[in-house]
Order: sequence, then structure tokens, then C-alpha cells
Amino acid sequence: MRLCFLVEEQYRYDGMPVDVIRQLTAWGHRVDVLRPGGSPLRLSEAVRAGRHDAWVLKTVSGGPGLTLLEGAAAVGLTTVNDARAIRGVRDKALAAVIAESRGLPVPATYAAMRAEDFAELPASAYPLVVKPADGSSGRAVRLVPDPERLPAPDAGSAADGMLIAQPYVPNTGVDLKVYCVDGELYATERRSPLHPDHPARERQVPLTGEVAAIAAEVGAVFGLDLYGVDIVFGPDGPVVVDVNDFPSFRQVPDAVAKVARAILRLAGADRTAAVPPPTTPVAAGGRGRVRWAGTGPAVPGTAPRRVVASPKDAQSEGDAPPCDAPHQTPQDPHRPIGHALGGGA
Repeated sequence: MRLCFLVEEQYRYDGMPVDVIRQLTAWGHRVDVLRPGGSPLRLSEAVRAGRHDAWVLKTVSGGPGLTLLEGAAAVGLTTVNDARAIRGVRDKALAAVIAESRGLPVPATYAAMRAEDFAELPASAYPLVVKPADGSSGRAVRLVPDPERLPAPDAGSAADGMLIAQPYVPNTGVDLKVYCVDGELYATERRSPLHPDHPARERQVPLTGEVAAIAAEVGAVFGLDLYGVDIVFGPDGPVVVDVNDFPSFRQVPDAVAKVARAILRLAGADRTAAVPPPTTPVAAGGRGRVRWAGTGPAVPGTAPRRVVASPKDAQSEGDAPPCDAPHQTPQDPHRPIGHALGGGA
């Protein structure tokens, strides 16, 4: 197959997607790498229909990559994830509206152009979590205890665009990150960015049926295939506080190969028998290692969700044990990652 990866500078040496590109190349697929935001790019040539089997996006929120991906979708090319689904979660204000309208457990969400405007909210709404509507990776997320602590207009904290605010959900200071890759769900426990002093070690943890059902429903609601869901456990149960397309998949065993296989399947490789089988096939049931979770209506291109019951069980399937560090590939000019198409490569 021939694939095009949109990779912005921030992720140029990151294991997601660099190691995935290398894996796909090792399997014999042609991977072109397009770096948006660099040198001038002739758009019609870059997104010419039929040139690639699928386009894959790994860029920052607000960057030019999503526009290029939408251009590829507009001329009929397959995109991973679906370009409309990515837009739906990259805009946090839009994502909140979609999630609440579909019954997902999310906090009430307020929007404003200036942080000081949230002072008009009732005292019962505080403490507030304030963040950019186009934010990612915890950028500029603030926990505001009361209206007097809202960032001042001259504090240098004003966002270029819309801000959103949500009432803080009291929790233990630990977030749960649930990843979906190739129809499988994995849960990782980590320190909340709102509680940087909390002594929490990032680790894979068992996934309950309740949380699995919520994570699977997020994929169905937004139409995502590769994604992550941030969940906190409040007084009334699990609450979804963020959704990310193509996250890092940290702590997911054998993440690189799993993501690479998922991309090939979403690109239609199943029809050409071009997807390498897992090293150790994973079957439903069988000694309690994997169980099926009810997920609601299916989404085209989305595999049934399988829930890995525990990190111990996942490793017993022959996968590599999880690591504590994020996927990171050091700069090595002698190791090419696919074929550069331009755009500042």
C-alpha cells in the first residue's frame, strides 16, 4: 500500500508516528511523509486523488495538518482518523456539545473569549478548569479556585481563540487514560496535570466494564478509530474530561505494531491481505484474558471493542511489557522515515 503521513515539526522525532512509519516500511509498504508548515506546497498536487491509499494525521491542534487532511478527504481519499471526526474532537467546545447531546458523562461547559468573562458564573460553578478550546497535551490548562483567581487581561495568558471552562470534578488526583487501537481498549493510570505534586506512577491498570462501555461509546459518538479518552472518577462516577485523536498510546503493549496494523486495516488493506498477523493471535475469551464489551451502535470502519482485562494478562499474550517513558525516537539523520514529499522536510 502507499500511505501519506502528515507530521508536523513537534512530532518529527516522536515514536508516534516515527516508529509506526518504520514498521510499515519494514512490512513493505510505501510511506510518504509530508511536513506541513515548512516550504511552499502545491496543494492540488499534494492531495491528488488516487495517489495514496490513505492519509494519516499526527499534528498539533490548530496546525495546518488538519486542513490538508480535510483536503484529502474532500477529493475522496481515505483518512485516518476520519477528517470530520478529528475536527469534532480538536475543537473542545464543539466536542463538549456533541458529547453532552449524546449522553456522555461530561462536565457542564462554558465558553468565552476572555478568561475574566468567567467571573460572571455563579460561585457554585467554582473551582473551574479553564483551557483553550483548541488545546492539546495539557497546554495552558488552569485550575481556578474562585473568580478572584481568574487570569488578568494583562497576565499574558490570554488565548488566541476561544476558551472553555468546566466545573472541577473532585477526584483523587489521578487520571485514567483509555486508549483504543485496532478495536482494543487499554487503560493507563497517570498523574493529573491539575495535581502535579500527586505521587502517581504512570502504569497500565485493569479496565472496568463501566469505563470500557464509556470509552467505546466515545468512539461511536465521534466516529473515531484510533483515539484516547481522559477520564476522572468523581463523586457520581466516571466523567469524560478530554478526547484525543491519534494519541501517544503510552503503556499499550506492542503499540507500534498494533497501530500500524490498525492503519493498514482502515486503509483497506484487509481486502488485499496486506496486514501482517499479530505475533500472537488474541482471541475473545480464553482464560479470561480478553473479554468483549457492549459498545452500542457500530461505526463504519470501527472494529468491535475488545477489552484487555489487566496488564498481566496482556503481557501473557506475548506482547512486550509496558514502559514508563513516552514513545520517543532520537534524531538520527542516517535513518530515513519514509519518503519526504516536501513542506519543510
